[in-house]
Amino acid sequence: MSTTLLLRQQRFRRNLMTTLTTQVLRMRLATTSLSALLALLGGLLLLPSAAFAQSSNPANDYLLAAGDAIRVQVFQNPDLTLDTRITESGVISYPLIGAVRLGGLSVSAAELKIADALRLGGFLVKPQVTIQLTQLRGSQVSVLGQVGRPGRFVLETANTRLSDMLATAGGTTPNGEDVVIITGTRAGKPFRKTVDLPAMFQTASPVDDIVLQGGDVIFVARAPMFYIYGETNRPGAFRIERGMTIMQALATGGGPTVRGSQDRLVLHRRQADNSIVETKPALTDPVQADDVIYVRASLF
Repeated sequence: MSTTLLLRQQRFRRNLMTTLTTQVLRMRLATTSLSALLALLGGLLLLPSAAFAQSSNPANDYLLAAGDAIRVQVFQNPDLTLDTRITESGVISYPLIGAVRLGGLSVSAAELKIADALRLGGFLVKPQVTIQLTQLRGSQVSVLGQVGRPGRFVLETANTRLSDMLATAGGTTPNGEDVVIITGTRAGKPFRKTVDLPAMFQTASPVDDIVLQGGDVIFVARAPMFYIYGETNRPGAFRIERGMTIMQALATGGGPTVRGSQDRLVLHRRQADNSIVETKPALTDPVQADDVIYVRASLF
């Protein structure tokens, strides 16, 4: 009887140990899987943010120019921190290496150039250089005339185009002309270009949407106007649309009143010698800049 009891106790202990071992292994496996899952999720969360931080930083594409204020820092070398401004010749004076030409370089290229100079000069083994833009004054474009927000704007990237800058300036106003004028310098020579905005966007490859450079000036002139008065429902000054005729100008002015007549129009047109000529226009005649249309009353 005692032998049977002893065998039962040994069998119970073996079963208990087997159960406990299985439970411990399951817990370890679950803990390992959870840790791996958390690590994987952490990596997935951190990777896009790092990639976004690198791709969304427009300062890395900005081209340094004369007048820009920068701060140069070297990792673990606070004595090499320098706050300076790029000279008109595009040069800064940096400790240990002297004059460094940074004008025309992107921020990342300027960081690499200073790091290479420190390394090749034997001052540091693996310098890690960081350049921070503290004030942008060099690469700016002036947008003047009939735009929403005229002023000076910074070229934040090296490939800023005409359409980008017009959007930054609030676009053209309703009274703005469809043609804009761009002036500046290219390769040290004066540069001037006239761009037809509607035609630029109607082509498959807008070649006139040029890349701007620092110092460029964009001018949007006031669109040509015509004037209408007399027996019209809406007298005033209006923008001349492309290909506008006298009939369309009359419709823009609200048409003749009940007393007016489209057959009794008088056109006042300025000539090259600044004189004014009065004619009776046909409804299909084109409208020219500064035309004045008088709508007379009907005879009956």
